[in-house]
Amino acid sequence: MSAHGVHPTSLPWWSWLGPLASLPLMASQTIPEIATGGLVWSMLATILLGVSVFAAVHHAEIIALKVGEPFGSILLAIAVTVIEVALIVSILLSNAQGSEFVARDTVYSAVMIVLNGVIGLSLIAGGRLHHEQGFRSDGVAAALSVLGTLVTIALIFPNFTHGIEGPYYTDHQLLFVGAVSLILYGIFIFVQTIRHRDYFADITSAEDGEIESHSLPSTKTTLLSGVLLILSLIMVILLAKGLSVPLNAAIAWAGLPAGFLGVVIAMVVLLPESVASLRAAIANKIQSSLNLAIGSAIASIGLTIPTVAIFSVLMHKSLPLGLPPQDMILLVLTLFISTLTLGSGRTNVLHGAVHLVIFGIFVFIAAVP
Repeated sequence: MSAHGVHPTSLPWWSWLGPLASLPLMASQTIPEIATGGLVWSMLATILLGVSVFAAVHHAEIIALKVGEPFGSILLAIAVTVIEVALIVSILLSNAQGSEFVARDTVYSAVMIVLNGVIGLSLIAGGRLHHEQGFRSDGVAAALSVLGTLVTIALIFPNFTHGIEGPYYTDHQLLFVGAVSLILYGIFIFVQTIRHRDYFADITSAEDGEIESHSLPSTKTTLLSGVLLILSLIMVILLAKGLSVPLNAAIAWAGLPAGFLGVVIAMVVLLPESVASLRAAIANKIQSSLNLAIGSAIASIGLTIPTVAIFSVLMHKSLPLGLPPQDMILLVLTLFISTLTLGSGRTNVLHGAVHLVIFGIFVFIAAVP
């Protein structure tokens, strides 16, 4: 088994059957008699969506073993961002009530889920098994500084500009913020992969030994995983889009606010990151776990905001980004606590518990504002 918990020389049957089985289900949407909306279709789509998400995780990890870290973490972060952008754009195009807030709600939810839910679970799981886990604080500090800057200019600053009444940016401001976000993300990737790659390398690698060449996946397996990764991501996008109508209906039936849709979307698209991050923490690879988690949050803003900004300006759609006061407070609290719990280079279960408490508050407030 690999360090990520996957077998490098074989592909389990579910990792290719799930995405392939989704093809005829999506093709069935061209037949009016069994179009989206039926209970049976929704149940099958939900099951295959889950399988396709986990298949994407598996194939991304296979490729990650071949290319090494931190490129593997970056690959998974970009893959998840592709799903996120596609879902946000599809909902914006639906013109449903409250759909204009989906970009803000999804990006905010992604940051809160990653920094509190995913990291909280990872720290508790790793701490329970390994007592304390060490990581390179300089790399994590660099990532948190980028994330803090991105969330401030994307989700807080729109409430305080004068070009237009908040929570909006003017078109010029929106494009400028999108460009700055993309540039900062690019610089972060350059530092992470080239200039200071050692900041993000797992400190346990030297102790445990690097993966031997004979245990790496073959070129054939890697190429096959690459094709199946793309297919899995496409199926996740199409299935999630097909489930948007019944999902909206389910949220309304449950009496939840329309903004809770952003939480659900973020949870779906972050499932691959969450599973991979938790596995890494359990395997005593807390550096890889944090790379995955914080990297996905940075990508969620650094890639999603510029893309959605361009779409918004070209399609002449309003794009409110500023958070309401209660969400701003939780976001600032999350960033502050993250600098404390991840500032020493050592983690334990107490740190994870603090993050999970904040995560619980976030979910409760999202459901009962």
